[in-house]
Amino acid sequence: MIKFLDLQKINERFVCEINQKLSEIENVGFYLNGAKVAEFEENFATYVGTKHCVSCASGLSALELMINACDFSAKDEIIVPANTYIATIMAILHNNCVPVMVEPDINTFNIDADKIEEKITTKTRAILIVHLYGQAVQTDKIYKLADKYNLIVLEDSAQAHGAEFNGKKTGNLGNASAFSFYPSKNLGSWGNGGCVTTNDDLMAKKIRALANYGAEVRNNHIYDGTNSRLDEFQAAVLNTKLKYLDDDNSRRRAISKFYRENISNDLIKLPQTYDEKAHVWHIFPVLTDYRKQLISYLKDCGIETMIHYPIPPFKQAFMKDFSSLHLPITEKIHDSVLSIPISPVLNDEEVGYVVEKLNRFKI
Repeated sequence: MIKFLDLQKINERFVCEINQKLSEIENVGFYLNGAKVAEFEENFATYVGTKHCVSCASGLSALELMINACDFSAKDEIIVPANTYIATIMAILHNNCVPVMVEPDINTFNIDADKIEEKITTKTRAILIVHLYGQAVQTDKIYKLADKYNLIVLEDSAQAHGAEFNGKKTGNLGNASAFSFYPSKNLGSWGNGGCVTTNDDLMAKKIRALANYGAEVRNNHIYDGTNSRLDEFQAAVLNTKLKYLDDDNSRRRAISKFYRENISNDLIKLPQTYDEKAHVWHIFPVLTDYRKQLISYLKDCGIETMIHYPIPPFKQAFMKDFSSLHLPITEKIHDSVLSIPISPVLNDEEVGYVVEKLNRFKI
């Protein structure tokens, strides 16, 4: 069986080094907001290229804190891609703002910059871009719109650790960016974790306070905050794995290139990228009108797949106020997308086997 993502095999490469760091934590006996967290925040900010990295408990929490720190008013509008993971939309709603969903480019799966301006109103305050599946959004047109309408640009970089646009990494393309370190991410912890990166001193200071019960100093609560922390153990895992992230992303890119050059089947549409450095291939999504049959066929071949994501956010049960939207490109993607295995521990034989079986698929 070729697993969709073999986390055990991915992480066993780092076990000895991580265990040593965990022993250091146990010997110190300090488990939150300690030296490992501070070290990771500094290392990740340096990697991304920002002045600040503020760690927190999860990717959703990072999104919520980032939006909260912008001081939007209730019912302010935030433009967001329609085909994203539900956390992006939830974070907007949790801050009493309104998500205004824009169709994607079906070739890149990212927000179609040419369709944003028609959605801007007097209530629009921000554009929240999502680097979906690991591909950096091309932000040049988006920043021109932001400048024209005095909007903030925020990033959801949860799937795009290390992707680049014009020489800058995701996390350093907007006013602030949210990351997730969920175990399956390109940079994944052994539990939950997230962070916000930014070059804005005041925003970083506020986010850190918001994540600490709204307190900048102990027992002095100036905001209605929350409890959102990255623990020392997860920081130790992330510090270790960060050193190997670029190598892992290079392997993902090599597998993706092989897929794109060798999969040839009229029943399967392959993803595109505008620049090899722009994509870190957290997911390798294909489109097919025969998804159910392809899943069954690949399962019989011993190849595990997943769907990212079967239901668009605006069609989720709790989003009744948005269910009347008609977004055909988004719906087409969610109805036909299928993710095939891609990870830094897939070997060449396994990659070749996946290609062979996809090329033989027929109806």
